[in-house]
Amino acid sequence: MQLGTPIPKTNLEAEGRIRKLVVRFYEIGRADPVLGPLFEAAIPNWPEHIAIVSDFWSHALLGTQRYRGNVFASHMRLPIEPVHFDLWLAVFKQAAAETLTPMLAEQAIARALHMTQSITVGLFPYKDAEGKPTRKPPFA
Repeated sequence: MQLGTPIPKTNLEAEGRIRKLVVRFYEIGRADPVLGPLFEAAIPNWPEHIAIVSDFWSHALLGTQRYRGNVFASHMRLPIEPVHFDLWLAVFKQAAAETLTPMLAEQAIARALHMTQSITVGLFPYKDAEGKPTRKPPFA
């Protein structure tokens, strides 16, 4: 798409649904007893964060070019564990089912699953004595 070319109506509709997805995701996530405190501690400016995450999902699902961040780097500094990604994915699936068309929800969930797997492998490259992912090398 060239600069100045209007976004087709179907993409405008998808953009609106993506924003609803992000808003709904954080509504559910902030109410979660495990995810909520993590979100509240990590996100000082909710309107700005919603806009950034909406741009990320617009890029991931529609190929727009507004997102300029680094998903991995932004999660690297957080005090998260692998279980948080399981919860995150469950909340994301619920929000996607509630806000997106079935086809877009399927695409978003597949993308979210891939993203959680990639970030988990990157953040937790080692296994502990029980075989669970960890950030700590086995002999540290």
